[in-house]
Amino acid sequence: MPLAAVETSVKRFLLEADLYARLVFKTLARVFSHPFYGRETIYQLQRIGVDSLFIILLTGIFTGMVLALQGVTVLTRFGATSFVGSMLGLSIVRELGPVLAALMVAGRVGSSITAELGTMAVTEQLDAYAVEGTDVVRKLVVPRFLACLISLPLLTVLADTIALFGGFVIVGTMTDLYAGFYWNSVVDFLELPDLAMGLCKPLFFGLVIASIGCHVGLRTVGGAEAVGVAAKRSVVLASIFILVSDFFLTKLFLVFFR
Repeated sequence: MPLAAVETSVKRFLLEADLYARLVFKTLARVFSHPFYGRETIYQLQRIGVDSLFIILLTGIFTGMVLALQGVTVLTRFGATSFVGSMLGLSIVRELGPVLAALMVAGRVGSSITAELGTMAVTEQLDAYAVEGTDVVRKLVVPRFLACLISLPLLTVLADTIALFGGFVIVGTMTDLYAGFYWNSVVDFLELPDLAMGLCKPLFFGLVIASIGCHVGLRTVGGAEAVGVAAKRSVVLASIFILVSDFFLTKLFLVFFR
């Protein structure tokens, strides 16, 4: 690749990173100041949180059932089926629950946020807001940002719970373990750092989904085709950020709470 092309790509990346960081800082600054668009925030909570409930529960229960199925099959070879509950509890609460919930919300909500803001950008509605003196970040970004930050931890807790219940169904039908023993083994092996990790990750993932969805949407230029491209780009970027940041967040937690 010619040197000029590399230089252009690097400059474009740095410009994009700078604009993204500015949007995040502006959003965080406006969260703690007036005016506050409460009605819009509640509306976004319904769209992002309540409307995502079905897909989160469906993903959670089948993930728990598959994990239990694999766990019972493998641990039976070693005569250790009594550890299925603890294995499920740790893997779901620490990793799978937060990541799967975030990926599902990124696919359903991230693309929706980008498409909505992108459509407003290409139809010049954002310019109309600017002419009126309306703060676009405060009116459009902050409500979606808050809704993601509130919804993700709650959806993750529900995903964890239903996944553990799915595991319980499989364990109850494939082994001789008592129901009480299964739930005790889930709870006994979970410690405070595990719960903290399972709740802090969704907060960060919510920030990632909202900020990337809004940034890509606000930067959309062109027509209807550009909106579709931006929505796909938003989902891909958010998914990559979630998976990469999950590694570093896990590493960070292990350093401080091991």
